[in-house]
Amino acid sequence: MDNYIVSARKYRPSTFKDVVGQKALTTTLKNAIQNQKLAHAYLFCGPRGVGKTSCARIFAKTINCMHPTADGEACNACESCQAFNEQRSLNIHELDAASNNSVDDIRSLIDQVRIPPAIGKYKVFIIDEVHMLSPAAFNAFLKTLEEPPHHALFILATTERHKVLPTILSRCQTYNFNRISIADMVEHLEYVASKEGIQAEPEALNVIAQKADGGMRDALSIFDQVASYTNGNITYQAVIQNLNVLDYDYYFRMTDLILNGNIRASLLLLNEIINKGFDAQNIVTGLASHFRDLLVCKDPATLVLFEVGASIREHYKEMAQRCPETFLFKAIELANTCDQNYRTSRNKRLLVELMLIQLCQLSLPAADDKKKVQLEPINTPEQTPAQPATSTGKIPNTQQQVVTVQEPPAHIHVSIPETNVSTSGKRPGRPPMGTSLKEIAHPKVQQQNPQGQTVQTSATDLRTNFSQEQLQKAWDEYANTIEKKVYLKNIMSNSKPQLLNNFYFEVGVHNPGMQEELINNAIDILAVLRQKLQNTHIQMRVRIMESNEKHLAYTSAEKYQHMLEINPLIDKLRKDFDLRTE
Repeated sequence: MDNYIVSARKYRPSTFKDVVGQKALTTTLKNAIQNQKLAHAYLFCGPRGVGKTSCARIFAKTINCMHPTADGEACNACESCQAFNEQRSLNIHELDAASNNSVDDIRSLIDQVRIPPAIGKYKVFIIDEVHMLSPAAFNAFLKTLEEPPHHALFILATTERHKVLPTILSRCQTYNFNRISIADMVEHLEYVASKEGIQAEPEALNVIAQKADGGMRDALSIFDQVASYTNGNITYQAVIQNLNVLDYDYYFRMTDLILNGNIRASLLLLNEIINKGFDAQNIVTGLASHFRDLLVCKDPATLVLFEVGASIREHYKEMAQRCPETFLFKAIELANTCDQNYRTSRNKRLLVELMLIQLCQLSLPAADDKKKVQLEPINTPEQTPAQPATSTGKIPNTQQQVVTVQEPPAHIHVSIPETNVSTSGKRPGRPPMGTSLKEIAHPKVQQQNPQGQTVQTSATDLRTNFSQEQLQKAWDEYANTIEKKVYLKNIMSNSKPQLLNNFYFEVGVHNPGMQEELINNAIDILAVLRQKLQNTHIQMRVRIMESNEKHLAYTSAEKYQHMLEINPLIDKLRKDFDLRTE
């Protein structure tokens, strides 16, 4: 037990070729050494565990090597290399800025800079977590960093480059380390497993690499943990059990249920996953990643973005063929929205269950009951056809825009107040409660049966002729019954219907707002007019009158503006008495 060394330390890179996943950076550093073009200060940036400090040590060791190899590596045989390997070299100084971040620590470092190396060419000062230095320590370090002695070389390492002062950044050559890819980590873990005599499944190592999130040090630490748990036989099931990772199988089962629209089974599966100890938000983020993986698997060009084992890859490719792209786009959006709202939600489980319900509904056909109001160009009374054709919905470039209200489908029902006037003050002239549009189009008429009783029969088609005066009377009677919709009442009182041929009438209004108000209430208006005039073919058109026609004031602001045009002194009166126009 005393001789045991964790894999992260035991297999720490000692040469540039041992560094995993940073080939571009190591090549640049080796070329700089071979060409003897060394800067006096370097800044290594990147996530944790990607090799920043290891590369700094290898770089310091290589530039002091007395007999470097032809490919720019240290020989590991000279006195300088042996001293470095045995951790007794006096040419390399490491400072942990997280615990030595004061001005005094930097001054002590500056004092050591003045002393030349005993063996080798350079004295290398590695400052780890340099962003932890205090502003005063940074300022004390500036002059020495800009103009160090010829034998001094600084390597600064940090995970948070944005916290380093710009004056420090400008004095350093910056090297940005990348996250290590899953493929590179799996390859290195296979190498470590072979060295340690450990059996490991590729899928298991892939899960470890994904859990490490781009850091090789984390991957090796997880590897040691799982190796201890499995006693040297690392399997996929053992890894997901030890690391509490949700199995791919659950995501595939959930996707099957969602594609089949099985809401109840998906909720039960969610409950099963939660009972196993998984957090609901992890399920949501996992589903989002799962749908993303299915999306990239649909096209061979994007398959390179998918990093899993070979057996799981085939399962993903098979499932991806069953999922339409539009479904995957919407599913990713729903999962991402749920993830964003999860933290602020008070009932988090209900939020996740609602997401699953919405996902299941994506594969169900949607009912589409369209459209009650259609747009068509205006026709003059002479050009009005007997049966107007349905328009494409485009509005011509003119102020004369007309809306024709067609008869909606018979299966759409609307609630309409009763027809007859009673002592309770109900509106006269409107159909009874629960009447359908089909009944409006074909109202019931009263007849007497042989026994002398009055019964109602449905008139299939009524074409009773009526005059302009009868239309105006029915229009005004309905307008007078309107109580709550004051705006609609004013519009109907000031806008007169003009009877055209074929039972069409036209209403001229002054602005789009008035036009929209009449359109929104067209079903109620036509229902009353058809019943009063005993004609099921009445149609209404609403047009915006030209600007030179008479404009009426409806709102308080319009009335005030009209009065102001007549007598401008009204504005002075309003200001003197601090009156409002509304």
